[in-house]
Amino acid sequence: MNKFAAPAVVAMLCALALVSPAAGMYSGPTVDGPSVQVGALGPRTVTLGPAGTADDDGGAADAGTGLGSLLAPAVEPVITPASPAGEGTSGTAAAPPAATVAAPVTTGSEPVAPEPPSLPPLWAPEAELAHNKTAAPAPPAGAPESLTTGSLGTEALVPDSNTAAILTVFNEINKYRVANSLAPVKYHPTVAGLAQEWSNSIASREVIEHRASFWTDPRALNPTSAGEVIAIRTDRNAAMLVEWWKTSPGHNAMLLDPRFNVMGAGISYTNSQYTIWGVVNFFGYTTLPAGTVTSPGGSSAGGGAFPAPAPTVCDPAVKHMPPTLDLTSAAINSAADLVTINASGQLINRPSTGNRTFGAAKVIGSGFGTAKEVLTTDWDRDGAYDLLTQWNDGRLTLHRGIATGGFQPSFTLGSGGWETMTLAVGGWCANNRLPQLVALDAGGTLFLYPNVGVADMSTRTQMATGVSARKLAMVDYDADGFQDLLAIKPDGGVLLYRGAGTPAPRVEARLTVTTDWADVTGIRPLRDVTALNSTGVALRRANDVVQYWNLSTGTLASPSNITGSWAGQRLAQ
Repeated sequence: MNKFAAPAVVAMLCALALVSPAAGMYSGPTVDGPSVQVGALGPRTVTLGPAGTADDDGGAADAGTGLGSLLAPAVEPVITPASPAGEGTSGTAAAPPAATVAAPVTTGSEPVAPEPPSLPPLWAPEAELAHNKTAAPAPPAGAPESLTTGSLGTEALVPDSNTAAILTVFNEINKYRVANSLAPVKYHPTVAGLAQEWSNSIASREVIEHRASFWTDPRALNPTSAGEVIAIRTDRNAAMLVEWWKTSPGHNAMLLDPRFNVMGAGISYTNSQYTIWGVVNFFGYTTLPAGTVTSPGGSSAGGGAFPAPAPTVCDPAVKHMPPTLDLTSAAINSAADLVTINASGQLINRPSTGNRTFGAAKVIGSGFGTAKEVLTTDWDRDGAYDLLTQWNDGRLTLHRGIATGGFQPSFTLGSGGWETMTLAVGGWCANNRLPQLVALDAGGTLFLYPNVGVADMSTRTQMATGVSARKLAMVDYDADGFQDLLAIKPDGGVLLYRGAGTPAPRVEARLTVTTDWADVTGIRPLRDVTALNSTGVALRRANDVVQYWNLSTGTLASPSNITGSWAGQRLAQ
């Protein structure tokens, strides 16, 4: 990766524009030298009525989105001309030249925010704004490689401590409120958990998006008013997140809203172009909820907002940076390749050629006739795809992939007892770049095995009990950035076990996503088949049919058959 030749910082505000498309996507003035700001969508603030309805002081309607009435921000300043409608679909623009905004000036004892220049807003596609969602902006033209390469996923989250950053955001917000003769807000770790979960979610998906009806989440603790602001930057300057919010009229109003008396903040770090993602949830309460503290790490009656988390099998032993190998000659080229085992025990790969099409079948291995299941994954995170094989004699082995082609001799990860397990592999843990193994035993207990490299896999933690499944697959079903489990039951019903990046699945009623997969004999999660970062699953069905089901919208789309001769072949995961 290239390093920055000169200081360059890109930041982005979340500015909701559901009420007024004219308030679409903006570029704003810089605050810290050679920096640019790109914004999309706006802050959300609601006042909650006794019947659970939402309203705001402006009285603007929601236009039927079901999210409650919303406070649209005033049009923010820009320093680039409007993009012509119809050019591209992302609503982003090349980064504007650097500009400077004067620091706040003081009149008497109260600071006065500077008046930004009045310039036209950038065009943004109305469809994106109507869905309260937009992709993070493209890097500036001519940006260094470190801003333009790679794509995000759960594995892009960097598990560095965010304690100092959260404290900085909290202190800067309260310093600003006190300077404007407002009471400081307090902090609540439960509310902070809500903000942190959403920060992780949007960071892993690289999407700027408000959380729908976040004030109804139990962790919001029944507020009377609520607000949310989001910002991202290409550096880790948490204080500048607050500075960006202060320079935006809509976000500034949120920081200075006298109704709010509690906040929670979430900060996520990634290894992609936007290295810090910040979400702050503000809430107003008639009576402060139990557990409210004076500050992050502070105390109301002992205890703190940052208790040391209990160690789990998700904790990474080391940090693994994303690999950048050329896989042109590798046996498996991408997470979109379709891998099968034929009747002779040969391993066959069909490389993805885009748009649900695949290239000619190529033999990449042999001797897999007695394998119960073959799972493909980058187990050691060196860039080349590996083979994790469950054998009918009870062994579990690893064949490490070689970037120039083929696989290394196998390592034994388990010498017995694995033949009774139902397996799935993937990035279940949000804070660990290495894939992990999920295993269901014959008694219906689901276990998570941490990745210990080529050592014996004996450490595990219980995830759930009472699970009935003859096939498992790990895939981000609901498009929230965290891996989920699809459990195919013996009767063909499929239950969804949603993940949250931690060992246990979410505690909730299990959704049945379909009931007609009784003939499915194999399921393979795939990425990038229809578009970059798209997700889906391939199914091996009766009558030698292989289907692709797209999951990029967070639900099962209509399937399409994949062309090919599938007789005598079974799918690898």
